[in-house]
Amino acid sequence: MNDKPLQILGRTGSLFTRLPLIFAEELGINYDFVGLEDLAALDPDEYAGNPALRMPILRDDESVLYGSENICRSLAERAKAPARIVWPEDLDDDLSRNAHELVWHCMAAQVQILMAEHVGKVPPNNVLLGKARAGLKGSLDWLEEHATDVVAALPKQRDLSLFEVALYCLVDHLQFGPTVSVENHQSLMAFARQFGARQSAQRTAFR
Repeated sequence: MNDKPLQILGRTGSLFTRLPLIFAEELGINYDFVGLEDLAALDPDEYAGNPALRMPILRDDESVLYGSENICRSLAERAKAPARIVWPEDLDDDLSRNAHELVWHCMAAQVQILMAEHVGKVPPNNVLLGKARAGLKGSLDWLEEHATDVVAALPKQRDLSLFEVALYCLVDHLQFGPTVSVENHQSLMAFARQFGARQSAQRTAFR
């Protein structure tokens, strides 16, 4: 097996980047982190050729892979020791499916709002920003009510689940780069504190 480190390209303050970083840490993957500097860049070469101009990217010599979930799956396949990972397709009840959908929606909305406000300098009364913020808040309220049940329904014999890692990254990022308040969501905050005690979370802290 090639022991040359993989490269994970992204930003240390990016919630989409942190998700595969946690997977890499949990799975014992040998990797190097490569920071991307300019969030406003419009050249795909700044994103390892990703035409969507998004991060993270996984690079292995000349091979590149785009997207958080794709990278997490690839890392799991490369792990030397098999891990018991729960993927979205392993859960077939509507509650779990809705939970996955809303976590990913919240992640996208969080990035959309921060990019619009801090990079695009979009006025705060913009109708699209208002809808994004309302959708984020409503989805967080739903997750506050249901996420505990979704986590409790996960298979007991697991090392990791995509849902838990994504939910943790989301809740922690809402405190790192505030858009809507998550402080009064006691269930989500308790979950984040518990997951945040893991070494993988501490080694990949937002900065």
